[in-house]
Parts: sequence; C-alpha cells; structure tokens
Amino acid sequence: MASSSSPRKNNEHDVFLSFRGEDTRDNFTSHLYSALCQKSIATFIDNDLKRGDEISRSLLDTIEASSISIVIFSKRHASSGWCLDELLKILECKHNYGQIVIPVFYRVDPSHVRKRIGSFGDSISMLEERFPDKMQRWRSALTEVANLSGFNSHVIRPESKLIEEIVSEVLERLDDTFETENKLVGVDSRIEEILSLLSVGSTMDTCKLGIWGTGGIGKTTIAGAFFSKISRRFEGSYFAHNVREAEETGKLADLRKELLSTLLNDGNMNKFPNIGLNFQSKRLTRKKVLIVFDDVNHPRQIEFLIGNLDWFASGSRILITARDKQALINCGVNKIYQIKELVHVDALKLLNQCAFGRDHPDASYIELTHEAIKYAQGVPIALKILGRFLFGKRKEVWENAISKLEMVPQMEIQEVLKISYDGLDDKEKNIFLDIACFLVGEDRDIVTKYLNACEFFATSGIEVLVDKSLITISECNKIRMHDLMQNMGREIVRQESINDPSKRSRLWHHKEIYEVLTENMGTEEIEGICLDMSKVEEIHLYSDTFTKMRKLRFLKFYNSSINGENKCKCPIAIFNNSGMVASLNKLTILNLSGCSQLKRLPAEILSAGNMEEMILNGTAIEELPSSIECLSRLLHLGLRDCKRLKSLPKGLCKLKSLKFLILNGCGITQLPENLGQLFSLEEFCLRKTKFEKIPTNVLHLSKLHSFCLSYCERLQSLPKLPCNLKELDADHCAALESLSDLFSISYDYYSRCFELSTNYKLDRNELRSILEDALQKIQDMASTTRWKQLYENLEKISYPERRGYVYVPGNEIPKWFRFQSVGSLITLKIPSPPPDNWFSNGKVIGFAFSAIVSFPDHHDVKKLELCELVCEIKVKSEDCNPQVILRYVVVVRNLESDHLLMGYYFFDDHDFNAFRENTCVLEAVQFYYKMYDDASECLECYPVKKCGIHLFSAPDSTEDPSEIFKCEKEEEPQHPSKRLKYS
Repeated sequence: MASSSSPRKNNEHDVFLSFRGEDTRDNFTSHLYSALCQKSIATFIDNDLKRGDEISRSLLDTIEASSISIVIFSKRHASSGWCLDELLKILECKHNYGQIVIPVFYRVDPSHVRKRIGSFGDSISMLEERFPDKMQRWRSALTEVANLSGFNSHVIRPESKLIEEIVSEVLERLDDTFETENKLVGVDSRIEEILSLLSVGSTMDTCKLGIWGTGGIGKTTIAGAFFSKISRRFEGSYFAHNVREAEETGKLADLRKELLSTLLNDGNMNKFPNIGLNFQSKRLTRKKVLIVFDDVNHPRQIEFLIGNLDWFASGSRILITARDKQALINCGVNKIYQIKELVHVDALKLLNQCAFGRDHPDASYIELTHEAIKYAQGVPIALKILGRFLFGKRKEVWENAISKLEMVPQMEIQEVLKISYDGLDDKEKNIFLDIACFLVGEDRDIVTKYLNACEFFATSGIEVLVDKSLITISECNKIRMHDLMQNMGREIVRQESINDPSKRSRLWHHKEIYEVLTENMGTEEIEGICLDMSKVEEIHLYSDTFTKMRKLRFLKFYNSSINGENKCKCPIAIFNNSGMVASLNKLTILNLSGCSQLKRLPAEILSAGNMEEMILNGTAIEELPSSIECLSRLLHLGLRDCKRLKSLPKGLCKLKSLKFLILNGCGITQLPENLGQLFSLEEFCLRKTKFEKIPTNVLHLSKLHSFCLSYCERLQSLPKLPCNLKELDADHCAALESLSDLFSISYDYYSRCFELSTNYKLDRNELRSILEDALQKIQDMASTTRWKQLYENLEKISYPERRGYVYVPGNEIPKWFRFQSVGSLITLKIPSPPPDNWFSNGKVIGFAFSAIVSFPDHHDVKKLELCELVCEIKVKSEDCNPQVILRYVVVVRNLESDHLLMGYYFFDDHDFNAFRENTCVLEAVQFYYKMYDDASECLECYPVKKCGIHLFSAPDSTEDPSEIFKCEKEEEPQHPSKRLKYS
C-alpha cells in the first residue's frame, strides 16, 4: 500500500468480482464465487444487486467498500464498456485506498491484454467510435492491471486447482489487511505469537492451544480477533462463547447443536437434537476445523460439546480459553499461552479511547489518566470500565472517583474478577484472603508453613491459586498478587461487616485496627491483624486486649519506616491470659523483631511446643528462659542485635531440631561448652560478636554448612572445623592469629568458600604451611573412588563439578603451582604435534588457580565494596578455533593490601562432553576484574600482580599433564582491556 494512500471506507465486502457475464457467469465465475463463499469470504457478485437500484452508482459504491477486487479477463471482456469502467474504478480504489487487485486471465493470454492484441484487442477496438474520450484511460488501465501478478488459466490446470489457488491467495491477502474490530489495542502482537505457537498453515496433526489468564485480561478478545483473522482458512469454524456460563444455565446442549450444525453445515442437527457424537465423529474426521472454546473451567464441558479433540483432520486448530491453568492441562492442550497485562503505552491508549474517544487526552487530564492506569495495572476490562465510567466527566469527578477507588473497588470490575474466587473451596478461599490481606510479598515457603499450620492445606492450595491466575510466584519465591486482585480480596472481607470492622475476619487498615485495639473492641470473628505502626499514634494495649479474639491466628505489628520507633505499649501480662496461652500450642512462628523495649520473654511462650521459628532480633532481652529446651521442634532461633543478651542457657544445646542459630551483633562473650550437641545445625552466624574463642567441639557439628565469624575482632584462633563446612566467612577478625587446616574436608561437597581477608595477624609461617599442604589435600580429592568411576565409565556417569577457594592476606604464590607468571595472563606453549584427546582420556581432570590481587588507592575504586575476579580458561579446538570454555567467578572485597586468592576446579560431565566434541587443548589462563553483577564492564584499574595454575590428572593416569606444556612467561602484566578475544 502506498504511503500516500488515504484510509479507505469500512469494508462491507472482502472481495468484489469483476467479469464479463456472458463469458464466465455460469461457469468459471460461479464456481469461484461458490469456493470463496465456502471459506466465509464475503464476496460480491453483480447478481446480488436488488431490482430498482441505480446499477452504476450502487456498483461504484460496492467496489469502494471491498478489500480485494478480482478482475477476470476473458476473450470478450474488453468489448464491455461497463467492465472497463469497473476497471477504472477498481484502479482508483487501488491508488486512493490501497485496495488489492488480483487479475485472472481466463483463457486469454496476459500479453494480449497488456498489449491489446489478438481477439482481445479486437474487442476494445470496437468501442473506439462510441467512446473516443475514454479509450486512452481504458488502454492504460488494461496495461496496468495486466502487469500485476495474477493467475493464468493456461498455466494452472485444471480449473479446480486454479480456483483453489485463487482462494488461497485471497485468504493470505485478507490476513495481511486484517484490522481488529474497534481498533483493539495490544492485540496484533499477541495474535502473531499465537499464530506461531499453533503453526497455522502447516499440515501437522490437530494442535490444541490453551489461552490462560486472569479475568478481564483479554482472553476472549484476543481469541475472537484471532478467530476472525484466520477462520476462513478452515473447512469449518466455530467460536463457542461462554462455555462455563452455558453449563451453569443448562444451555450446553443447545451450544453443542449449534457447534455441530455449523461445523458440519448440516441444519438437521437442530431437527434431531439427540443424535450422538459418535455418529458424527466420522464426518468430523474429514474436516479441517478451527474451534474456540471460550471460558472453560472443566474438561467435561469439552467432552460433552465435541467428544475427542483429536477427531478432526490434520491441520485443525483448537483454542481453549480459561482462568484455570489446570483446567487447560486436563483438557489435553499441547501448549499454553499466558495473557499478560497491557504495557503502559497500550494501557494509556485503551483508557484514552474509552474515556475521551481518541488516543490522547486533554493536557489537563494527563496526570489523572496516569492515576487511573496505576489503579487498573494493565488489565483491559478495568481500563474499559473506568474509561467508560469517566467518559465526559469533569476533572473534579475524576479526582473524586480515583480517590474512592483506594477505599472501595469499582463493583463492575469486582464482579468480573470474583468469578475465579467463587470457584475456590473454603480452604482455598481462606488462603486467598490471608494473602490478599497480609501476605503479599512474603516468601512462599514461609507462607505455606504458616497456612499449613492453620490446616488450610496450603501446599496444594497455593498451586490452585497460581493456576487460576489469582497469584503469581516471583523468581525469588515471593508471592505476588495483582493490585486489583488484592483489592477484590479485601473488599470481600470488608463486606463481612461494612460499618463495624471488629466483626470482620481480617484487619489490615491502620485506622480500623487502632479503633478496635484502643477501644478494646475485639471479637471472636477476628482471625488476623496486620498493623503498620508507622501510620498510627502511640497505641496502648490492655492486658485483655486479645482475650475475646478466640480465633486469632495471625498477628503482625511492624514498622515500614526504616527509623521508625516502637509505638506499641503492651503489658507483659498480655501473654498470661488463659485464652492466649490456650492458643500457643498452635503457634509455629513468633517474630518480635524490633520490639526494642522487650526485656524478657514470658515463660508461657515456651509452652508453644509446635513453635518452629523464634525471631527476637533487636529486642532488649537480657536472658532466655532455661525452659527453651522444651521447644523440641524449633528450627530457627534469631537473636541478631540483642545487645543486652550476655549468655545462652545450657538447655539451648538440647534443641535437636535447630538448624539456624543467628547471633550476629549479640552481647554474648562466651558460647556453651556443649555446643557440639546441636547435631542438626546447618547455619551458625556470629558476625560482630565479642567471642575470644570457639569451643573445640564445634567439630562435631557434622551438618554445619555455613559458619559466619566476620568482624569478630576479639577472636584469636579457629579450632578444627566440621568436615562438611561449605562456607566460612571470617574476614576482618583483627585479633585472629592461628587457624587449623582449611582443607580437611569431606569429598561429598562440591563447593567450598573460605573468606579470611584482612586478617593481618595470622601467623604467616602457619598459613604458608597450610597452603603448601593444600596440594596433597586437593589431589586426594581427585583420587577418590568416585573420580575413578567417572573416568572408567565416562559415557554413563553424570557427575557435578567441584570447586572451592580460600582468600587470605599474602603476596606469594605457593611453590607447588607448576605454572606461574607476573601479571594476569599465563600462556601455555602447545607441543607439536598437540597431544591427542588431552582432556577426554583422563590426562587432566581439573586445575588449581591462584592470583595475587591488588587494590590501589583510587577514588573510583574506593566507591566499590565488591567486585568480581574472573578466571578464564581458554583452549584451542581441533580446528584451531580458540574459545573460552570456562569462567570461574569469585566475589572479592575492596581491600587495601595484597591478598592471595587460591582455588580449585574439577571438570564435570558437561565440560568433558564439550572437550570430546572439540578435541580441545589448554592454551591460556587469564584473570581480570569486572563490576559486581555486571558482566559487560571490565575494571581496568584493578591489576592482578601474579597468577598461577596447576593441572591435576586422573589417579590412574601415567602421564603428568603439566609436563606436556611450557609456560610462556609475560614480561609485562597483561592489561585487562587487552585480554585475548575468544568466542
């Protein structure tokens, strides 16, 4: 279409047929017309004109109102001035509106039409005397149309094939000119994605696609637009609207009759409603169909309507829209396409069209439209309803309506969204309401644990909410909920008692909670309270505040302000009332973080035998009750920043289930001697504490994976550590002088990180001895039975990588590193000829690496607390194509003096597969820095002073891989910005 073309009129017809009636009306043209109509292509033929119409004017209007004109040239076509005038009008529409013109040369040579020769030329010559003023225009028109790409009956035979190809071309051209009804916003790109998923146009078996999304997100709209765009390509098509509603209102049988009647083009289906699907199955198998089943919530609906979705002929396509993902899976779809919210640009356009009747609002309404979009959050139905409601309203009405939405959701939107909620069972509804009122943004695992304790069966219930698009789970495992869904859930609770919040099951609004608590209005209806303390004045609780709340199962007071003070004043006796104590047996999580005035923990709390988490971070607690040992199920004890806590009770070490003990920033100076009895402990944090030593029986903590001692400035020595320890953070321990062997480790763990930076008092001789002995310890790891098994059965055994590092003060590479270099690059000289199967035959199974890192006094560098040191392993393959096969990344701190980073890496099965495929030989190792979490930016101001590598061979190897190469030492440090380029 020419860019200068004007918009054409609304098209009443898809195709206009221009032909010489006496030549082709009763044969070719009638067959073509029938074929077009069978494909649901709205086609105009001149015998549709009503008697009495002014033929010429009606005909001209009809041409203008068509998307495509098919001009059928026959031998005597040019003898008709009528046909030639039609041609002039068709070309006018082509030039002005971009109308598509398709010429068909029926038993006439295209060159005869173009040059007006032969019998075709004789026909037009007969008109010259009668219409001398039109002859030049007619000749030009014939030449122009004859030059267009078209169909030649002399080339394409038989006629049935010719007609089939013309129809196929028309369908394709109509798809290209498709415009969605009412200029639907944000639909075209989604239709293209669906077309791709369904492989429309291929002859593959029946493909079934599920379209999934929350209510009002546009599933039906998009499915309808898709149906309108491609339905003509199929032998039968049907859009089954509102399947769920049809079942609920008893009209599913009527919908089935209409479906079958349409697909089979058989009106008898309405006369004989009891004809079974089995009788029709053979007829359906012969038809390539397109069916859309809209708003399905159970596979029985599909089974009733059509039986088996695989009955249809190859190339058939089935779309099913649903709010419930599981319903789509149960219906047997091949793929699922999730409809997401509109992006901001499209949301703004849709709102403006509905609210102002155009794409852009008046300047004075711009800020208000953005507020409305913020509320609707890209949900099309919400944007439409809001836009239509606010259409033609004054600014004051807009402002008032938007303010009201913050308190009371728009009811029409509410009803659309609530359909999914109504389909939940009682347990699932409780889960949904708890999340809407209290738990958005919380960790899924924690929420599941809490809701399971409430006997809501949350493990499966949360899956149901996800499938119904009521919630989503983020990549970091947080529970998310669309604002409209959250508003809908909270409105359901508000409707429990509109005027009296004390009679609602859940309270979250600060003003309502303040009223209920300060006036002691608690009732047995209240199940949960979540109060943001930063939004209220100081609040005083009575000792019996919670006595009447017999069903209370969730209580959270928090402060959203970073420096907010604790405004809640409550007597310790609040825990002593019989109603509260009676409920403690169901308490699983107690989080009193930030209660800075809490000095002691009531003994009654410890009657909560099912408690799994106790978080007392930042409290003023001075001691823990000795009866804490009664919490036999306690998994997590958090005492971070409890400055007044000076000691731990001996009974603490009887907590056999305890996995996480967090004591960061506590005032404790001594640990219990029986610490080694915490056999389940996995994470132990003592950051910024005042311990001078660690009990030697810490060695017995066989399940301990993570041990944090950073900034323990009085710690003088480290005992022998548990063999399964994976992470040791012991940086900035200013008094640390001695430590045990760091490499006495189990072979069952694959990643080890020991951080000992800035510990400048460490005995250098002791440290040097430990690092020198590390060679044998790491080699032992390579000599385990499992490594032998890996190489004896390389094709069958899958084994993960092993890696680890230690980071300590120092400026020397251990002597046992075979290859060392000044600077950041080690280049290995490959022998000639290169060794065969150097990696894959077990000659090398991994390597150790080392680097002396330096952090100069540079103002840009000082701003960075963390960066990443990258170790790149570079190889040459059999075809001499160099490439990086491995990037080992270590996060390092910004330090003021030289440190040694030493680590190891053993290849996994993925590495070896790549080596075998490419017959790789090691060529170089290089170190460089980059920004933390930014792979694109290299830090040129961080030099690596020295580096080294050492190669490890398989235990049964007879050849040391290190002997194969020579190290080409760099005379100057390799600048990071000039590092070798590899694919």
